Amino acid sequence: MNILVLNCGSSSVKFQIIDTSLEQIETNTDKCLARGVLERVGSHSLITLQGGDQKKIKQDAPLRDHRAAIDFILRWIISPGSNIHQIQSLSDVHAVGHRVVHGGEKFSRSVRINEEIISGVEDCIELAPLHNPANLKGISAVTELLGEAVPQVAVFDTSFHSTMPESSYLYGLPYPLYRRYKIRRYGFHGTSHRYIAYRYRREHDLKLQQVNIISLHLGNGCSACAVRKGESFDTSMGFTPLEGLVMGTRPGDIDASILDFLHHKEGLSFGEIDTMLNRRSGLLGISGLTNDMRELLEEEAENQDRRAKLAIDIFCRRVRKYIGSYFVEMAGKVDALVFTGGIGENSPVIRERISAGLESIGLNLDKRKNNKTSGGESACISKESSTLKAFVFPTNEELLIARDTVRVVENATRRW
Repeated sequence: MNILVLNCGSSSVKFQIIDTSLEQIETNTDKCLARGVLERVGSHSLITLQGGDQKKIKQDAPLRDHRAAIDFILRWIISPGSNIHQIQSLSDVHAVGHRVVHGGEKFSRSVRINEEIISGVEDCIELAPLHNPANLKGISAVTELLGEAVPQVAVFDTSFHSTMPESSYLYGLPYPLYRRYKIRRYGFHGTSHRYIAYRYRREHDLKLQQVNIISLHLGNGCSACAVRKGESFDTSMGFTPLEGLVMGTRPGDIDASILDFLHHKEGLSFGEIDTMLNRRSGLLGISGLTNDMRELLEEEAENQDRRAKLAIDIFCRRVRKYIGSYFVEMAGKVDALVFTGGIGENSPVIRERISAGLESIGLNLDKRKNNKTSGGESACISKESSTLKAFVFPTNEELLIARDTVRVVENATRRW
């Protein structure tokens, strides 16, 4: 089956076309036929397209909304310039898989989209006001452009974490607030953490219940996940993606009383404080320079910038703190740390700094292996003597979305 995978953000649309089937999933022979990203949707958009192994094509076009962006994608994939020989017309797009950010407590697995599912996603908008509306726009656009006969599947970013026990997901707030408003920790990056757990299992020929790892998704957004017996046991993000690790523009864990303090001291509204926490904090806020880890490392190395170094140190310390807490939560039964995401996959320096001091829990990093692993490579980066192994695996959320789409359409029950 040719699956169109869509990830609709508030002003962007990322996509892939993936050739997969139940048989290809079992033999790991899925193939990405094309990919791309359309940025600044709603104005003059920047477009990057790549068919198969061809060179990337960059162009621009006025795209007024998500429907126009998806219409552009569909026109491109059936055009000769895309070099997608398996797709000659829109009838060759057999199904569409959507990344949907928030499924709340309603959705614990991927589902075929119908009116009832759309209503459920709408009910979760107040939990993800920036993301779920964009996801719904993508669903609506596909229905309009491809017709209702083409199956669509929702793959939820939160669903992997639905296995967390109450002791992991409840806050120390009055319990009636959870009962009334479902205020709890949901976790995010679930599709990425689930893929990493799958990849670790496949690489080591393990059964699902034998996967005991700590997954570290480190990019502009960052989260850690304790995977126990193949399922999410705890994760660092909470009610929203603000909680947990220090990120590119988000602070991670802070004392909630700071919000009221800033409201009175700075005269900021809670909306303005929310904007500060989401867009002007984290690495950017600490350094005062940038949210890009590569630029911070350059500033530290070339100019010995104190605040750049401070931002990096705080970032790494927070990751170590979560690794340590999850190691204890899992009673030391952790076989590996797995790094993924833009920083996790591409920055040997950050991986080394995070690993410093973890010898006490059995991790001995192999600096040579670590230093030569970047740019989408997969590798073990710990020494043979290390009782806690460390790996780098590039994440592939789109592949997992495509596979889930096939399983749902074919009514296959196996989750992985």
